[in-house]
Amino acid sequence: MIRTVIFYIFALSTFIGFSQDSIDDLLKQHNSNAVPYISVQELAMPKTEAIILDAREQSEYQISHLKNAILVGYNDFNLKQTTQNIQDKDQAIVVYCSLGIRSETIANQLKKAGYTNVRNLYGGIFEWKNNDFEVYNLNDRKTDSIHAFSEHWSKYLLKGTKVY
Repeated sequence: MIRTVIFYIFALSTFIGFSQDSIDDLLKQHNSNAVPYISVQELAMPKTEAIILDAREQSEYQISHLKNAILVGYNDFNLKQTTQNIQDKDQAIVVYCSLGIRSETIANQLKKAGYTNVRNLYGGIFEWKNNDFEVYNLNDRKTDSIHAFSEHWSKYLLKGTKVY
């Protein structure tokens, strides 16, 4: 009887330990795939020319962002202002956030506004940093700090210094 109880406790603790979602599981749970993904490796390729939009908040952007990213925000996203700044509706646009959830919402708004070449960065800035690509602070200097959004979501950021 004791062995059976120990076995079940061990099995349960092992299951709980391995039940942490992957980024893939998370995105499948929260996104509708209304906007196609672009991988961090594909975006990092030298030939990739796209306008990069950051769909996080100002406080997140100040800590870390992708090189040349334009902050458009999420809570205060202004579609009209963004579309006025991007006249070519066939222009390649990549939208990112921490993981790719908020960015899908913003990218989908652009898609509905007639933009034909919009992509969502798979795994967002977390996946970017997890793959050792460079991020920059507000002073346009390389940084190891990444705004981790919250303790709950920060489990997906495996590299860099987490800032809340």
